[in-house]
Amino acid sequence: MTHQLINNDFSDITFGRKSIRAYDETVKISHEEMLAMIQEATTAPSSVNFQPWRFVVVESAEQKELLKPLVKFNALQNDTSAAMVLCFGDLACYELGETIYDIAVSEGKMPQDVRDRQLASIVPMYQSLSTAQMNDIVKIDTSLAAMQFMLVARAHGYDTNPIGGFDSDKLAETFGLDQNRYVPVMIISIGKAAEAGYQSVRLPAETITEFK
Repeated sequence: MTHQLINNDFSDITFGRKSIRAYDETVKISHEEMLAMIQEATTAPSSVNFQPWRFVVVESAEQKELLKPLVKFNALQNDTSAAMVLCFGDLACYELGETIYDIAVSEGKMPQDVRDRQLASIVPMYQSLSTAQMNDIVKIDTSLAAMQFMLVARAHGYDTNPIGGFDSDKLAETFGLDQNRYVPVMIISIGKAAEAGYQSVRLPAETITEFK
């Protein structure tokens, strides 16, 4: 995949980010570039590198109509964005553990004995966890990838809006996923901004931090 970064200014990418709700409806994002951004976003860390994040890119008018009643007060993003990226956590992510670790071995990034030892202990441990415990793991990991996707999008010249207000009970099933396996974490609208976005404030670090 070709990297198409147009902004490599860390300060602008990070501190200039705003949640954009209205987008230029004429702008589309190619599948090649969308996949490149997702690939770059998934360099984010995850527990034991099991990478539980899964993405559904909703871009067609027909599929956006299916999504519209589920995003409640976020219809503007759905209507105007180039795409709505649905971020799910896979509760059975350990099923790809062997694949991930085999690639690491083939690329010389993990010794075979380490691969064997870790899989022998980690996979059974993941399988023994409760749904609630796995839910916490995949939501944390997928949130890291989602945040990185928003920053990567800015590096590619796009803007985003993280959306938590949606019908989580129906999202997976509506788009053909097993709702008992795939946990909705976030929806991210992406496109070219058609507005400046709102200014916002943050609490001082002293207010939210304790040193012990």
